[in-house]
Amino acid sequence: MEKLRAYYHHSKAELSKVIFPIKEQIRNAFISVFVVVTVISLFLALIDAIMSFSLSSLV
Repeated sequence: MEKLRAYYHHSKAELSKVIFPIKEQIRNAFISVFVVVTVISLFLALIDAIMSFSLSSLV
């Protein structure tokens, strides 16, 4: 039982050291991820369209 108490105590102490992000940091990270995903998606769509057009012109 003592090991369980020590584990709980150490876990609580470690959790108090964690720095949680504020709303502004979360919003900025979301916007960054959204922009990167959008740019990569558009790039892949462009590559797909180019390859589709070139393949259809060959066939």
